[in-house]
Amino acid sequence: MSEEDCTALGGCTDARIERLYEYLDGALAWEDIAEIKAHLDHCPECVQEEEVERVIRTVVRRSCAETAPETLKATIISRITAVRVSR
Repeated sequence: MSEEDCTALGGCTDARIERLYEYLDGALAWEDIAEIKAHLDHCPECVQEEEVERVIRTVVRRSCAETAPETLKATIISRITAVRVSR
């Protein structure tokens, strides 16, 4: 599908965007990857969606790598224990 095709159809379909997510997840077969890459060569809408999704994934991955300080963990456990005891 060319850029003109996407524009004529009112933009890329939800199904094509879903395939883009599968592409970013590494969940596609080689022939499907080639199709998505070819589409990205001609579709600025999907390129923009890909860039936004990559940023989101980077931020989420970074956030998931952070750990709570041990003092915070201890405080939370202490408060949970206090609530359980008081009931």
